[in-house]
Formats: sequence, structure tokens, C-alpha cells
Amino acid sequence: MVPVGSNDLPPQLHVVDTALVAPAAPALPPRSLPLTFFDVKWLHLAPVERVFLYRLPPDADVAAILSALRTSLSQALRAFYPLAGHVRITANKRHHELVYCPGDAVPFTTAEYDVDIDDLASDGPVRVATLAPLVPQLPKGRAVLAVQATLLLRGLAVGVTVHHSACDGASSMHFLRTWAAAACAGAGGADHQLSPPPPVIDRTLITDPRGLYDIYLKKLPPMITDDGFEFISKPPSSFEDRIMATFTLPQNLLQSIKDAVTSEAARRGITPPPRCSSMLAAYGFIWSCYCRAMRAGGTTRGGRDETSHFLFSVDQRPRQMKTAIPGTYFGNCLCPAIAAAPEEELAAAGVGGLLAACAAVAAAVEEEVGEGAQDRWAGCVDRVKEAVARGTLFVAGSPRFRVYDVDFGLGRPAKVVIVSAAKGGAMPVADARGGGGGVEVGVSLPAATGDMERFQKSFADGIAWVCSSIDHPIQQ
Repeated sequence: MVPVGSNDLPPQLHVVDTALVAPAAPALPPRSLPLTFFDVKWLHLAPVERVFLYRLPPDADVAAILSALRTSLSQALRAFYPLAGHVRITANKRHHELVYCPGDAVPFTTAEYDVDIDDLASDGPVRVATLAPLVPQLPKGRAVLAVQATLLLRGLAVGVTVHHSACDGASSMHFLRTWAAAACAGAGGADHQLSPPPPVIDRTLITDPRGLYDIYLKKLPPMITDDGFEFISKPPSSFEDRIMATFTLPQNLLQSIKDAVTSEAARRGITPPPRCSSMLAAYGFIWSCYCRAMRAGGTTRGGRDETSHFLFSVDQRPRQMKTAIPGTYFGNCLCPAIAAAPEEELAAAGVGGLLAACAAVAAAVEEEVGEGAQDRWAGCVDRVKEAVARGTLFVAGSPRFRVYDVDFGLGRPAKVVIVSAAKGGAMPVADARGGGGGVEVGVSLPAATGDMERFQKSFADGIAWVCSSIDHPIQQ
């Protein structure tokens, strides 16, 4: 398949206007939230950019839709007021806080883009440079949220840029579901989507007896202690040659992967078999396919005896921390899990590579949630730096966020894309569009190398091997 936009000059985005949307009245007093050790780790990284693509009927009242989106955003910001604020450095230059002041507001850009929604919503490959204009830049001053509504051919894109230092994906999706519910209610669809419970905005719930904030801060780039630093998205030069394709692992395939791993472990006398939830099965399958494709193209990050790394986040809210952290806590509450295994084992043909990947992913989870896991948190930044230096495939998002349930009164999204992940070559993960417990995975690779074609073949081979190992076909 030819990537969207590959034969023509990139389409040009036309900005219609930018309005400022403040939290709904009555006015809130000035408030500040100290960043925690979970938050500070993200200060030097680029913001998270996510776009929701919706199909529109020919007779859609676009002006009314945009007005409803702005009004409902204001209502949602009333509950999630820190997102209207910005990050600043305290006088001692050692701590950071998220500050909201009366008059703070979120930029809401309206734009037009001469691209058909069906091209963007395709499973791909799609040029990342074609997707990039659909998400807004954060304004200067370390603002943490910006929104853009872009009219497409036969559709509408809602782009949301959030800086990770303000909150993690669970909190960001909590905000988006609240905004969407307000939009549905304003359109007379109150029964269609119930509003989520309000967020718990209390950073004192995160205690720091180990002094992790200072430990992490010392290991981060020095620019974050300069009050002039900004939150910068990746420049076009870093992703202009990349394409992204989407691969879906339906629930029956995930179950077959789990069965295949269990069977292969038993054949090798490995007891008990690796823990293998649907999400871990998806991670292991994609990681193994990726390593096999890269080795086939001679573009692996290491040599024959080198180790490959796979990094994903573990939500610590449900864990046994000293203070109970509610699921509605607004902020960051993530720790990185880093799976590691020899590249040669991961890329092995048949189910052997899949077993190696799933076993390594399961071990990484256990390392982060098992007994004594919190004692390792002080070395978190060092472990991530080491893995990145040696080559790491990153996961962005989670199937648990249920991004395809975000309905602004426009129906379910035709596609949801984490654009920032596609720019950086990370692996965006979500629930499958068709529901049913499947997982949707994005793979971003350079367009000219042939790596995408090799990955597509590796993916198909992986499914064939799983089918063969369990001796029954899989419905795609």
C-alpha cells in the first residue's frame, strides 16, 4: 500500500482562529500543585499528542459542533482546572509546581485540512508528517494543555496535546471522558454517556520518604531547573520520513497467543508458564515480530549477542503503596517496566521467539509489582537511560484507556492516534476499534528502508506460527 501523501506535497493546514477557553464560572481562586517524584521524571520530554478522528455526515452543523466542543471543554476544565495552568519553578530552583491563576485558559484552535478522513483512519501506512498538523503546539510559558479541532474532508479531528508532567495517560483520559460526557449532555444526549466521577486533585497523597524527587531531578537534564525552559514537540526533521501502520490483535488471536506460549513452555519443561494476560500477550507478540523484522533487514540495534529492551509503564494506583491512591487521582502514578532478552532468542522463528518475549515481559511486570519493587525506584532513571542507550522499543498508551469510547456526540472515533509516539518511533497501544477485547498497535518506521514491509511479513508469519502451534485457524 502506498502511504497517504507519499506522491504529493504534504497538505497544508489552514488555521481559522484560536480562542482561549477558561474553566467555567464561578471563578476559581489561585491554586498550586507541587510536582511529585512521579511527575518530575517527565519534565524534559516532549508532550503527548493524541488525535481523535470522527466521521461527519454531509449535513453536519460544523459551527454548532465547534461551539459545543468549546462550551463543554470549559465545563470539564472546571473540574480539571490544573490543565488550564502552567508549570513553574519555585524560588529555590529545586522544586516545580503546577499553578493555576484566575484568567488562565486553554488555547482552542480551529483549522481546516484538505485530507479525507478515510485516508487518515486507514490502518496504513500513513505518513507521520500528514498526521502531525492535527495536534496543536503548547503555548510558551510551560502551559500543559492545548486543543485543536480540524475540519477534514468528511470528518473532524480533535487533537489534544498534554504535557506528561501534569498527568499520566489514565488522568488524561479521565479528563477527555469528562469533556466528552459534557459535550454529549449539551447535545441532549445525557443518557448516552454518563459523566465520570470528579478527579481527586491532591498531590499530598504521594509521599516521598526516600527523597526520590531530588534523586530524579539530579539525573535529569539541567535545563529543567532554568525558568526559561519550554515544553517542545519533536521538530519535523525528526519524523518527516516516517510512516505508521496499525495492526489489530483480536481477542481470539490474543487467546491463541496465550495458549501457544503455555504449550511451548510445557514442551520445554518450563513450569509454571509465564504469566500472560491479553495485554502482555500483545506486547510479547509485537516485540518478537519487531525484532525478527529488524534482524531480517539488518537494522537491529545490536549484534548477535546483544540484548533488546522493551519499555512500558505500570500504573501504581492499585498497588500497595503507603497511602491508598484512588483510581481517580489526577497526576502521574507510573513506573517503567523494562523487559530484556537476547535479540537472537526474540527473533527466533516459530513460537520460540514469542515465548522468549512473553516471558521477559512477564518478568518485567513482576519486577515492578512484586515484593520489594519500591526499593528499586531510586534507580529508575538510570535503568531507563541505560536501556535507551542500548536500544529500546517504547509503548505509549494502554488498551485499558478505552480511547474508542470517547464520544463528543459525534459517535465513536473512526481512529485514535498517539501522534507523538508515531513521531518518535514508539509503539502506541489502544483497545481495538471493533471492541471485543482486542488490542490495536501502531508501528512507526522509516519509509524508505523497507522495514514496514518486513514487519508486515513478520506479523503475518507470527500469526501463522501461532495457528500452527494450536492447530486451528484464527479469525481476523
